[in-house]
Amino acid sequence: MPPTLSQPVVAKLTRAAIFLVVTVNSGPEHEAAVRAFCGDLAALLRAVGFRDLEGRLSCVMGFGSDAWDRLFGAPKPKDLHPFREIRGRHHAVATPGDIIFHIRSARMDLCFELATQIMSRLGEAVSTVDEVHGFNYFDDRDLIGFVDGTENPVGQAAIDATIIGEEDPPFAGGSYVIVQKYLHDLKGWNRLPTEEQERIIGRTKLSDIELDDAVKPSSAHNVLTTIIEDGTPLEIVRDNMPFGDIGKEEFGTYFIGYARSPHRIEKMLVNMFVGQPPGNYDRLLDYSRAVTGTLFFVPSATFLENEATETAAPSTADPASNRREAENKAKSRSSPPEGSLGIGSLKKEAGYE
Repeated sequence: MPPTLSQPVVAKLTRAAIFLVVTVNSGPEHEAAVRAFCGDLAALLRAVGFRDLEGRLSCVMGFGSDAWDRLFGAPKPKDLHPFREIRGRHHAVATPGDIIFHIRSARMDLCFELATQIMSRLGEAVSTVDEVHGFNYFDDRDLIGFVDGTENPVGQAAIDATIIGEEDPPFAGGSYVIVQKYLHDLKGWNRLPTEEQERIIGRTKLSDIELDDAVKPSSAHNVLTTIIEDGTPLEIVRDNMPFGDIGKEEFGTYFIGYARSPHRIEKMLVNMFVGQPPGNYDRLLDYSRAVTGTLFFVPSATFLENEATETAAPSTADPASNRREAENKAKSRSSPPEGSLGIGSLKKEAGYE
């Protein structure tokens, strides 16, 4: 059986990104259009990315829990559920979102062109609920002045942190992603002394060196977002991007975290918003407010390629027949169609590696 090909969730960090979240409009014709588009995405990506192979254009497509039920039915990724809002000292909101397109490139024009082509192809089948254009800010810093993503795993460690394996065989090669858009109170933040900012983050601002445990408070951002279970760190891959609208005085960070289980990110968010122990919350949230929150499942690229020829409507046959149909459906999605070259095999530079 040919290997399952993952989407480029661990693609190298880029200087530009577009985060596009849409909902699928009601109606079987709109759901059918989205399913058909799954098989078209790779060719669309190659067509746009071929204009500049060094632009490293890539796109990740993920689906929310409700959208999965509507579009694909059973089987369903075992940990896929709606984003769970969190109420502590601050509020992690849950907001609508059926599909996310995470588009990355060294050039914003390539991101923009691909997003335009995606929305043109989907047409009336979807409605946009959020669109953020992110940019690389100096030496990988966010708008509060600190380097973001220092502890990201790389290489095989990044794959191990994000790509599903034997824990959910029908969806091996997939991943989970949680996104949140944070708006910063930069005026309030910038009034803080640098030393206080460093204690909130847990790192030095200029050199990006982690503070010594003797001086780092237990409420530091990098303490609360470090998750260890049974003595093993549970890592995720972040590809956060700054964004802003100067005229509206909106300045923020778009958080996007990939993991092989959403539990890892959810635990980090509980620590941040509720505290560990409760009450010992992340003081960064006094200056950074979450205005969106959504969980998506990122199926393998193989799944997307096969989906155009799959029947997504649930069967009305008896339960045993339904189970057999689901098993056969999952098997067919796990490998490219006979004779297929596989998504991205012609243009690895376009993002599918």
